This record gives sequence, structure tokens and C-alpha cells, in this order.
Amino acid sequence: MPRILFALVVVLVVATVYTVVDCAMRENSRIRGLSKPVWLVVILLLPVAGLVLWYTIGRARGAAPQPRTPDDDPAFLGDLRRVSEQDERIRRLEEELAALDAETDLGHPDVFGPRDGKNSDDEPGSDSEPRR
Repeated sequence: MPRILFALVVVLVVATVYTVVDCAMRENSRIRGLSKPVWLVVILLLPVAGLVLWYTIGRARGAAPQPRTPDDDPAFLGDLRRVSEQDERIRRLEEELAALDAETDLGHPDVFGPRDGKNSDDEPGSDSEPRR
């Protein structure tokens, strides 16, 4: 009898280790019911019941459904929306910059000074020190 009991304990420990690794390595999208850390605690604190619950409730069967085309993928569609919003923002900024450039006359002496490169404060014969 003790040999059978020892064998059952060994099987239970091996199954628990396998289940903990299975739960820890599984993607969050393929876990049902509880979050991954909670499942790990349930599996470790309730050895037999935790194993049964994990394999009946917590583990999603089959592969996680993957979208086949980009039109079916919400992440791809969200990225498209974000990219189009960024493109629209860049277009508006470029339009505003073009409007500002059109308003500002680069050759106007009141805005940028005379075009000949001389400062109106410079006097002939003075040492390029500003007047005080």
C-alpha cells in the first residue's frame, strides 16, 4: 500500500509541475476564467482540484483564433486609423506653415532689415559697437 501511495504522490507532483509550466507559458488570450497568476495559485494550493479545474475551465481549447486578413484584425485597423490621423495632422501643419510663409515677405526691410547686409545702426567710421 505505501508503494502505491508513493507512486500517486510522484504522479501528482509531476502533473502539478507540468500544469504550472503549462499555465505559465500559455498566452493570456488562451486562458479562460481567471488571470494567469490566480490560476497558478489555485493549481499550487489545491493540487488535485486545481489540476482538474485548470484542464476543464482555465485552459482554452485549440489555437487562439487568428484573423486571416488585415480587414479582420482590429489592431491593424487601429493602426490605420492612427496613421491616417497623423497624416491629417501633418497635412494641416504644412498648410499652416505655407500660409505663414505666404504672409511673411522675406524681402521686407522692416521685418528682417535691409537686404544689402548693412545694419541701419552702423555708422561709417564707427567700431561695430552698439550705441548706448
